[in-house]
Amino acid sequence: MNVYESNEITVRFLETEDEHHLVKWLSDPEVLQYYEGRDRPHDLEHVREHFYNQDDAATRCIVEYEGNPIGYIQFYELEEEERTEYGYGDTDEIIYGTDQFIGEVDYWNKGIGTQLMQSMLAYLINEKQASKVVMDPQAWNHRAISCYEKCGFQKIKLLEKHEQHEGQMRDCWLMENIFLR
Repeated sequence: MNVYESNEITVRFLETEDEHHLVKWLSDPEVLQYYEGRDRPHDLEHVREHFYNQDDAATRCIVEYEGNPIGYIQFYELEEEERTEYGYGDTDEIIYGTDQFIGEVDYWNKGIGTQLMQSMLAYLINEKQASKVVMDPQAWNHRAISCYEKCGFQKIKLLEKHEQHEGQMRDCWLMENIFLR
């Protein structure tokens, strides 16, 4: 079932049959360099634990480009702990976060990530009434940060030693896209 379609991009709900795509993508060192880390390849059991057996409120989706599954995206309304950590504890605005990756490396560097983010932003604003969307990419991931900046995100705050990646705690940027109503 589709969440939305935008030009060549379809975002649809994650289904059980998608687990083999996630295993393929998350066992590829090129993908793992940017998402999860090369020291954390995912087998079927790990994919099921990480993507299917969760009780949080994230909406987990597969990204298709021209009908081909090429990646993963999840979105979620920030919960109290994240709101406080990111400095949004004093507002009742609707704030969403997203995490995503393109798992098919042949689709990298073609502007598809930018299209995905622009379409997800439109969806979160129009369908979920988000007033802000935030992300926390690792500070060294210049390609992702550049993509997000093209989509109107701004670096708000450096989150020091925020995320474990390849055996080290890495700094991340809190990035925010603000929409005025």
